[in-house]
Amino acid sequence: SDVGSEGKAVTGDVRSETRLWFAQRVSAAVLAVCVIVHLITIIYATRGGLSGAEILARTRGNTAWLAFYVVFVLAVAVHVPIGLRVITTEWLGWRGARRDLLLSAFAVGLVVMGFGAAWGVFA
Repeated sequence: SDVGSEGKAVTGDVRSETRLWFAQRVSAAVLAVCVIVHLITIIYATRGGLSGAEILARTRGNTAWLAFYVVFVLAVAVHVPIGLRVITTEWLGWRGARRDLLLSAFAVGLVVMGFGAAWGVFA
């Protein structure tokens, strides 16, 4: 095993927690950009007097918007379960493989629903 800065062996659990911490920080940065773009777009569209139907007419078949929302959904699907993992551990005392399996299933649900919504904007 690797040796940490204090000369102690770095366990797989520590590496795993570090990777989750990093994934949540990266996904937060992606989400920040996505939320800003999304809000600016909505404000621009609604101030311009566009209806929901007119907005959808402009997004239909636009692969750039599809790609944007796929990235947005993936960032949500990474970020939210990691945050819920921390909350369920600290507040509810949930630990172990069962918790992680439940949160993985939740992440899959977010991807399925999010991709469905993104496809709805595109198709």
